[in-house]
Amino acid sequence: MKKILAVIIFIVFTSCKNDKNLFKDPSASIDQRVESLLSQMTLEEKIGQMNQYNGFWNVTGPSPKNGEQADKYDHLKNGLVGSMLNVRGVKDVKAVQKIAVEETRLGIPLIIGFDVIHGYETLSPIPLAESASWDLEAIKKSAEMAAEEAAAAGINWTFAPMVDISRDARWGRVMEGAGEDPFLGSKIAMARVQGFQGEDLSDPRTIAACAKHFAGYGFSESGKDYNTVDVGTSTLYNIIFPPFEATIKADVKTFMNSFNELNGIPATGNAYLQREILKDKWNYKGFVVSDWGSIIEMKVHGFAKDLNQAAEIAVNAGSDMDMESYAYVKELASLVKDGKVSETLIDDAAKRILRVKFELGLFEDPYKYCDETREKEIIGSAKIHEASLDMAKKCIVLLKNENNTLPLKKEGQKIALIGALASDKNSPLGSWRIAAKDNSAVSVLEGMQQYTGNKLMYAKGADVSLGKTDFITEVYINNTDKSDFAEAISVAKKADVVVMVLGEVGYQSGEGRSSTNLDLPGVQEDLLKAIHKVNSNIVLVLNNGRPLTINWADNNIPAIVEAWQLGSQSGNAIAQVLYGDYNPSGKLPMSFPRNVGQIPIYYNYKNTGRPTLPEKDVVFWSHYQDEKNTPLYPFGHGLSYANFSYKDLLVQQENNTIKVSVNVSNTSKLKGKEVVQLYIQDLFASITRPVKELKGFNLIEIQPGETKKIEFTLTEKELGFYDNSGKFIVESGEFKIFVGGSSITTLDTSIDFKI
Repeated sequence: MKKILAVIIFIVFTSCKNDKNLFKDPSASIDQRVESLLSQMTLEEKIGQMNQYNGFWNVTGPSPKNGEQADKYDHLKNGLVGSMLNVRGVKDVKAVQKIAVEETRLGIPLIIGFDVIHGYETLSPIPLAESASWDLEAIKKSAEMAAEEAAAAGINWTFAPMVDISRDARWGRVMEGAGEDPFLGSKIAMARVQGFQGEDLSDPRTIAACAKHFAGYGFSESGKDYNTVDVGTSTLYNIIFPPFEATIKADVKTFMNSFNELNGIPATGNAYLQREILKDKWNYKGFVVSDWGSIIEMKVHGFAKDLNQAAEIAVNAGSDMDMESYAYVKELASLVKDGKVSETLIDDAAKRILRVKFELGLFEDPYKYCDETREKEIIGSAKIHEASLDMAKKCIVLLKNENNTLPLKKEGQKIALIGALASDKNSPLGSWRIAAKDNSAVSVLEGMQQYTGNKLMYAKGADVSLGKTDFITEVYINNTDKSDFAEAISVAKKADVVVMVLGEVGYQSGEGRSSTNLDLPGVQEDLLKAIHKVNSNIVLVLNNGRPLTINWADNNIPAIVEAWQLGSQSGNAIAQVLYGDYNPSGKLPMSFPRNVGQIPIYYNYKNTGRPTLPEKDVVFWSHYQDEKNTPLYPFGHGLSYANFSYKDLLVQQENNTIKVSVNVSNTSKLKGKEVVQLYIQDLFASITRPVKELKGFNLIEIQPGETKKIEFTLTEKELGFYDNSGKFIVESGEFKIFVGGSSITTLDTSIDFKI
């Protein structure tokens, strides 16, 4: 009887699993629902899920009737589009979703993508600036707020975070990442993914994240965007890969491949990267989207002869979704019929994409991101702006502060504020701010005007750029016009202290914004020198999206503040730091070179066989004839209005871990935050190791006169490395342990580690 009952249960269970409507049943598992839906899809519909189009017509107007737009519209109506990007706002998103859900055969909802890089309409600091906070909870919160605002506008997928490690400030996209270090970069990558996706991806306040660009994009030769990448396996495994692998541990739902080639193979068609490493070795379950047009660009690379071959290469290599190449929708069906592409690969790609849609809850409610009430309540709300301001203050790095020039007095000072960027309400928004309103940032002038105890005098001094700037066109720099110098000099003469806001306009960094010159752009350094001649009591506030070369300023200006491009609340954040209402605690995530000729420059370099001067006036050692080897400001550098001291560094081995402790004291009369940084050096290994590697950090607040004991645990994960075969190994041997407030550490000791 029991056997008969078991058979009946099995038959009923199996029939339920084969029910063609199972994909609509929220009580079934996601895998079951995906399989149920896939079993009903034609080859063309599966391929349609792999096809992504940019917004191509005014969805509130008439449908397109002719040409490419009409073809795309027909594809959308016939279930041959799986995703759209750059459609935003509840009204428009709901309109395209309505077509996908109500007019196609199976009603599969779209996933709506957008570049939510550092905010949607309300902008937080650019990602490089956020990384300078070293505050993982704040970074996570920033991504959470960006997700909530974007989700309120109908978006459910962001092409962020960018987790490319880069050692080259010439590359404009350093503004979009976390800097030069894989350990810090990995921690920040995880925080951003967790912030975007939350604890429950089906929550309508969360959006799917995308780890990009896989892989090596940040190592583009000569810092030139989209350029060739040529790195060894040690760099690939130990520097480039770790942040990507970290995002998988954070359950990132999507990956994006990169424009560059690696080992002669464009990343979009690179099976080693996408199949062997990502999907096999790392067992990644999400899907991979191409970067914009990168499938057809394999033809330009000289790797595919036409669109047909490009599609074949890309899908076989593991690219699941085609962004704006039209390759899959046009070519994949014939490639399958010709036996050049297995339908099992199409099934795998479609499953990966459908799974994310189920996880987002789009099959339960395709319009869950289309709530007009939430759109009105969330976008631009006080809550989002408060989070933006909090993040912005934490990003500011005090590079130099001689003679306690800062903070400024709150009354009784005559202050000259000079620089076009000081009154600029657009540049602080930075790059990648597609949904932000132009000129919506709080300027430094506006921020400082709130402090009414001083006489504030403003003069432009000189324009940084000429003409209108936007996302897609070149920025033209003012290299000649000094006609406004005289007014600025006159104002400076009358002031007790001069605050000069200099740097880059918002679109000088970002995609396609590579530079060979990292000096202050245009005539700005001439302006700085001219003001210095009449009043040397200057606070230099830098607004920029990358490290700059500011040697003259470092030699002559008593106080320098790295204020990046801080987003919507930029001016308020900068003013609060300048006046001491907020004590700066930021640390550089990227080294500042003395000269562009030093690039790539980074703290975790390796020794050569001749790293130091053997004897006086002998040239046979690794150095420059005309510049120091060291950066102007090292990775991890950043001052405070408080002062900190380090002592009592202790290390000991416990089983297969190293326990580290150090006492950190606040020796000043102000409370402050300090990022306590732990570095190691593996002195002798089976492959050469860096002179220092960040392996721990702790952001702490210390009261005046207080001492805190800070403890770290180094496990095999921190002590090991990848060999040239990609195998992670841990070796016994001597390690140096360094602790301090930057990569130029104050304390070190050694330990003989035994496994």
